[in-house]
Amino acid sequence: MAKLLSPRDLEDITSRTLHHYEAHAATFWEGTKDHDVIQNYAAFLDALPKKSGLRLLDLGCGPGRDLLHFRKLGHAPIGLDGSPAFCEMARKHAGCPVWHQNFLQLALPPASFDGVFANASLFHVPQQELPRVLAELRDALVPEGALFSSNPRGGVEGWSGERYGAYLDWDTYRKYLEGSGFDPVHHYYRPAGLPRDRQPWLAVVSRSRA
Repeated sequence: MAKLLSPRDLEDITSRTLHHYEAHAATFWEGTKDHDVIQNYAAFLDALPKKSGLRLLDLGCGPGRDLLHFRKLGHAPIGLDGSPAFCEMARKHAGCPVWHQNFLQLALPPASFDGVFANASLFHVPQQELPRVLAELRDALVPEGALFSSNPRGGVEGWSGERYGAYLDWDTYRKYLEGSGFDPVHHYYRPAGLPRDRQPWLAVVSRSRA
């Protein structure tokens, strides 16, 4: 784990990372709106009850691509993002409620979601804060609710340009999940069909303990 980060460090990490997304919101939308994430949708939805109207939290919803997908399937998704520009774009694109919160200052209602979809978002949480954030997500889920997360993998933490990231391997991330009240169900690497050294993404489906 990286050196202990102070409250000031954490504030700087949050503000700089969010400022980057805020400044590049329109470009981000254009660059990601057509990404193929069908594999991730399927992994998440397969872990949920087979019915419509599921209460889903899209953690780090960005401009709203995934929110729209879940709404079209007949579910009741809510977005959450720390960028005001992304929140506004997501409401416009998906027509769903979107909460403006950053990951280090979550205020989530307890036992309120059947599933949390965290696609390419949780890696922005510094490793020292991850147990707390995961526990807050667990508490926001119903018993045996599903958490999907997809993050860049590796063993480093720090700045990449103006964005902060913690890139964890499977064994390390699994320990954080289990220690925070989740039971991993399965994991895989993306993009599909490539050699492992060309699969930079680790995707994990977990359940909150009853």
